[in-house]
Amino acid sequence: MIVYRATKNGFIDDVDSNQIGEIIHSAYRKAHNREVSRSEITAWQNSLGCMQRILSDTTIPNDVGVAVEFGIPGSTKRVDFILTGRNDAGRSAVIIVELKQWSQVQETMKDGVVRTFINGAEREMNHPSYQAWSYATLLEDYNQDVRDRQMALRPCAYLHNCSSGSAIHSDFYRPYTDRAPAFLQSEADKLRAFIKSYVRHGDGGEAIYEIENGRIRPSKNLADHLASLLQGNRDFTLIDDQKLVYETALELATGPAAQRKAVLVVSGGPGTGKSVVAINLLVELIQKGKNVHYVTKNAAPRAVYEQMLAGTLAKSRISNLFKGSGTYFEAQPNTFDVLVVDEAHRLTEKSGFYQNEGENQIKEIIRAAKLSIFFVDDCQRVTFSDIGGKDAIKQWARTLGAHVVEMALQSQFRCNGSDGYLAWVDHSLQIRETANPAGAGLGYEFVVCDDPNELRRLVVERNGVRNKARMVAGYCWDWASKKKPGAFDIVVPEHNFKARWNLADDGSLWLIKPESVNEVGCIHTCQGLELDYVGVILGPDLVVRNGKIVTDAGERSRHDKSIKGYKKLLKGEPAAARALADEIIKNTYRTLMTRAQKGCFVFSVDPETNAYLKAAASGALPAAPAEPAAPYEGLPLRLLEPEHVKPFENAVPVYDLQVAAGSFSSEQAIDPNGCDWVELPEPFVPKIGYFVTRVVGESMNRRIPNGSWCLFRAAPAGSREGKVVLVQHRDIQGPENVGQYTVKIYHSEKRMLDDAWVHARIVLKPDSNQSGFSPIVLDGDAATELSVRGELVAVLGQL
Repeated sequence: MIVYRATKNGFIDDVDSNQIGEIIHSAYRKAHNREVSRSEITAWQNSLGCMQRILSDTTIPNDVGVAVEFGIPGSTKRVDFILTGRNDAGRSAVIIVELKQWSQVQETMKDGVVRTFINGAEREMNHPSYQAWSYATLLEDYNQDVRDRQMALRPCAYLHNCSSGSAIHSDFYRPYTDRAPAFLQSEADKLRAFIKSYVRHGDGGEAIYEIENGRIRPSKNLADHLASLLQGNRDFTLIDDQKLVYETALELATGPAAQRKAVLVVSGGPGTGKSVVAINLLVELIQKGKNVHYVTKNAAPRAVYEQMLAGTLAKSRISNLFKGSGTYFEAQPNTFDVLVVDEAHRLTEKSGFYQNEGENQIKEIIRAAKLSIFFVDDCQRVTFSDIGGKDAIKQWARTLGAHVVEMALQSQFRCNGSDGYLAWVDHSLQIRETANPAGAGLGYEFVVCDDPNELRRLVVERNGVRNKARMVAGYCWDWASKKKPGAFDIVVPEHNFKARWNLADDGSLWLIKPESVNEVGCIHTCQGLELDYVGVILGPDLVVRNGKIVTDAGERSRHDKSIKGYKKLLKGEPAAARALADEIIKNTYRTLMTRAQKGCFVFSVDPETNAYLKAAASGALPAAPAEPAAPYEGLPLRLLEPEHVKPFENAVPVYDLQVAAGSFSSEQAIDPNGCDWVELPEPFVPKIGYFVTRVVGESMNRRIPNGSWCLFRAAPAGSREGKVVLVQHRDIQGPENVGQYTVKIYHSEKRMLDDAWVHARIVLKPDSNQSGFSPIVLDGDAATELSVRGELVAVLGQL
């Protein structure tokens, strides 16, 4: 989907109107049915103004096509700017421009990764040339017409605020700058020359139309490409956060940090590429001579991967690469260089067939490896015995003296790249409140069937294309056919529907057996794997009553080991048992409903539940009761109830300095009853001394947009020179110095007095793109009365 399209002339006119940011915003809101932040609107205004000046060259044809914010099919990735025309041979030429507002860039030791100041903190980001090249590769992979028509894709990057090219043009990044040149603030003429060398004639935007309406190629399936990957072929281009996680893992495994025991925890929802990154790491680390295993509790992915590798690698080598999570309870410390643990949320305490071996799989894996990499999604915990949550992993890492690094994968490559569909599933299953209460218009095929036979027909029909459509269900029916092959398991009499669970002979290979399309799988035979289409039968363990999801573990099959221990817990702690069962059941259906790339078909045996899902999909559910006004205007973080607060473990305090008076006392900072507490977003981890507050005004808008909620660390030790700090002083005056507080860049000048250094003068410097803000200068006694209350860690969000 393209948010904005025009010819060069139309684009220049829109920019000249000084409303291009609002024009793009309006088009984006219409296309995606959601808002964007004010900072992004400002970014459009600034960056597109720079592109207008590039295109004002009269030798660039007036009828070249211009597109802004093109969503690459099958992903959540958006190309900033596209220019289309024809070259001298008459072939379609497509210029892809990655626009960056960065003003400074630092080199790192990681391939394709740089460091820059963004969102209030220094962060590692993909090199813009790598990003532009990877987007072009992704577009070519997904769009059949781009390949068939032999469109010439020419990616590049434009850092229109960056004056120094020492890092951007470093030889270290040449493999990517050769593929996608990067142009700096002073290199506008070079960018114009680059465009003119490929686009010689206009096409009126014809190529843009062809790209947007092109046929979508089948998405790559990891299992299908596994053998090729292990033979050293690069079948997957790692995008954005995937690349950052991959390079960080390699640095921990092979760089100077490899001398230190470490744990990398990577969180990510369905379809964010956890398994793709995990397998790519396995291949690269093997090639680097590391003793490495791919580890997963789930038997199904291991069985499918081994089947895909049959005939290409010796069985003994395959078995040495792919291991179950219960392998390491007898391993000596640091036996392995790296253990790559996929689906880590499925780890259990005990190992062995009878669950009587070992102590704790998390502990055993961390102990056995110099570096353990855990890919985890806490919302895919689907049995009572699953213990591999992020908190548990971090706790064991600290206990075993390992350095912990946390990262997150967010880019969506399943469910047709629709973050909206995933949010809708969470909202509809009442797992969490989201901004997507309606399933319509999410770019993903979702059908609620009135009859399970209709669901089966749709699955069989879709399966005829690539053998990648299957039926699955909640484990609410006994597996009678396991002992009586002629029996039917899943029976819905009112619809004359009968089906069998997957054949015992197929075991974990059920998902790829061609004849299994008429059978029904469960969570254990599909978690960790991917389909094109999935048909989900909801059993009586999850129903809707009066608009509320009601779960009942008693409706599960007596053979279902997912809820083993439920009855015992129910007797001793009924509330805890029901809460845990509710989480497991909802997570199970969430996982089943997000297995497929292209579409999901659903049928519930309960008519009221089916009606609810239909209404939810169409957006016809009654509006939820209005929430009370938020106590902190525009706060983008979740406030915790007092009983759920673990100070500086799962939350940090929040202060609104527009109403607060006085200083932060030590009692206030640690008393959960004395302030409100909020959760921090990924990748930030609560630490003692952290707090959140809002910064208002324009005096620091280059780093902190007006109204932003920011994370600070209190009373920072060491030098504050050049840092962004929150300070308190009774004599600070000015319209933006709320109460006694202000945020500025700190500079001090010291002198020796009685053999001790004292502040002679402190200067608090603004950093704004608006005129009229002067430094605050404090001399003598005024300097000694200044209190630094916090150092900026990051900008978290804004009004």
